Amino acid sequence: MQATSGKILIVDDDPIQRRLLEEAVRKFGYRSKTAENGIEAMRIMSGPESGEIDLVILDMVMPELDGLGVLEQLRANKNATPVIVQTAHGGIDTVVSVMNAGAQDFVVKPVAPERLNVSIRNLLKTSALEDEITRFRKQASGTLTFADIITHSAAMERVISLGKRAAASNIPILIEGESGVGKEMIASAIQGSSDRKSKPLVAVNCGAIPENLVESILFGHEKGAFTGAIDKHVGKFQEAHGGTLFLDEVGELPQDVQVKLLRAIQESEIDPIGARRPVKVDFRLISATNRRLIDQVKEGLFREDLYYRLNVFPIWIPPLRDRREDIPALTRHFLARFAAEEGKPHVAGVATDTVAMLQDYHWPGNIRQLENAVFRAVVLCDGAQLTVNDFPQIAAAVDQPIVETAVTAQPVAASNAPPPPDFAQPAQSGDPQLAPAHPAPAAQSGFEFAAPFGFMRNLDHEGHVRKLTEIEEELIRAAINHYSGRMTEVAKRLGIGRSTLYRKLKEYGLEDNDKNAAA
Repeated sequence: MQATSGKILIVDDDPIQRRLLEEAVRKFGYRSKTAENGIEAMRIMSGPESGEIDLVILDMVMPELDGLGVLEQLRANKNATPVIVQTAHGGIDTVVSVMNAGAQDFVVKPVAPERLNVSIRNLLKTSALEDEITRFRKQASGTLTFADIITHSAAMERVISLGKRAAASNIPILIEGESGVGKEMIASAIQGSSDRKSKPLVAVNCGAIPENLVESILFGHEKGAFTGAIDKHVGKFQEAHGGTLFLDEVGELPQDVQVKLLRAIQESEIDPIGARRPVKVDFRLISATNRRLIDQVKEGLFREDLYYRLNVFPIWIPPLRDRREDIPALTRHFLARFAAEEGKPHVAGVATDTVAMLQDYHWPGNIRQLENAVFRAVVLCDGAQLTVNDFPQIAAAVDQPIVETAVTAQPVAASNAPPPPDFAQPAQSGDPQLAPAHPAPAAQSGFEFAAPFGFMRNLDHEGHVRKLTEIEEELIRAAINHYSGRMTEVAKRLGIGRSTLYRKLKEYGLEDNDKNAAA
């Protein structure tokens, strides 16, 4: 896997200069794309590839369309991608003209690699910080759109495509995905892309409200409606009037509140506690959950009729481990924000091997865990770049699988050695801050321990190799559980066809796992 911190477009009509810049950019740890002239550069920056370009190194003197012309067209198209202009002539008039045209930096050929590297790092950091500030402002004002979401992932592009379709109507939406994948961000983008943009987006975490207060907080109450109701309270539904109500962790709602929610959706009216008559409300409902609601329906914890009212337009957000290509850009944006907040402007980038390590990690806590890991790393960092040493927990999890052993009473030092032979897969712990495990008691043998989460034993308790059928059955069970019963995803990740998967389910007596699965 190639680890990168950004993609740079090199525009120069001199093939030798292009090759030199490509090599320098690669050594700095970035990807590159080249254009032979200004016309080709504008074709790239006006097409679908423009979203992948984080910075442009632009030659000033080129035939047909020169660097100044490219700059003017970029800014006329409202393209704010940072641009470094390079030329063999560094006169003051030239510098003034390109800076006025929108260039962020200016270098004279031949530019020293160290000077170019510093410029790239600083501009990428500044651009990321500006994007973060813009994103916060848009989310606060209800104008965040899908263009503001950081992603280079095909899986997330599908999510965005669904979100744009949903935003065009008033259809109820159910967003599913693990904790920390960005469900509220997608809800904000749907709101900001709809005709309700700039109207209130009222977010409620249903799992964080005490059960005895849920009804009052959602639907409101009149003065004197119950003991302690000394004032009238406007509920979240009325706060969201004209806008969007986002119910996060909707599966945590008590049964009696589920009944009132169903009526609010069906009739577009609510009954505040103690009110004499219903109140009409105009709201767009977006729900979210990190559980499979259909399982809660089967267990009798969630009303079936409400489930079908909420699940009209489902959107599933993949976990970060399934879209690792987003990690470099997300890391850079979090770095820019926390470096500014913590007063560490010298921390301007991430080392290439560090990005590779971050992409190798499993991220059970998803984007929220990555954000917190970068925050901690910025606090620890004393240099110009985040290094592996600034992510000690992640490094321990990636470089050294957590294996309990009876050989030594000391924690094993991190190394790049392969896992012990009785384990087949790298660790994928559910603990967001994974640390080296405590050693096992010396009286026990290594075969008496259950395999940690994410591991699979190759040897049985007697030290013999397990049968292939046993391992295959265990892997299929783990895949079904890991992908929440989505059989299409299970088959894809196992590298087999769905018909083959169903045949194996039958062979191993796992048919029950397929009932009501979201394929």
